[in-house]
Amino acid sequence: ELTNAQREGLASRNPALDPNFNGSRTMARRALGARLACQADGRALARRGDPDFVAGCMLFWAEGSRDRNAVKFTNSDPEMLAYFMRFLRRYFAVSDDMVTVWCNLFADHAERRVEIEQYWLDKLELPRASLGKSTVNVYSKHSSKLRKNVIPYGTCRVSVHRTSIVQSLYGAIQELGGFDRPHWATMV
Repeated sequence: ELTNAQREGLASRNPALDPNFNGSRTMARRALGARLACQADGRALARRGDPDFVAGCMLFWAEGSRDRNAVKFTNSDPEMLAYFMRFLRRYFAVSDDMVTVWCNLFADHAERRVEIEQYWLDKLELPRASLGKSTVNVYSKHSSKLRKNVIPYGTCRVSVHRTSIVQSLYGAIQELGGFDRPHWATMV
């Protein structure tokens, strides 16, 4: 059995009863408003009809990951990734220090890991500081160790953790596609 002092102590630490909890709700509403404003900016950019902007948005719609606060784009095609990086730099002023790159390599790439990582960095015109830890997929014990689909440089993911950019892209995609997807502003 808890004493009255223990009950009061627990109640004082309960976030549902803490008046500061209302502050987090206010902050959440403000953040949602900011994300929706970024989507409105993206819609306005889309209405300009710049073909290169439209192409970059469609590329992200097709190949990008859905994340509320980050642009994540993964592919094995070096030209596609390079195009997407040029798009981010041109339309969103993305600098090298804003970008993180991860490589996903196959087991037969392990001995060439550094070479392949450098290939992607060169292709994307990024410094080594942009490189995150690469993943090397190992063969299962049941594998014949012969890959059927040859991807010479594995896959590469480009990430830019900027809510304003990804939400602008979401707004532009909705404008270009003629639909509304409200959960893109609220997903976790």
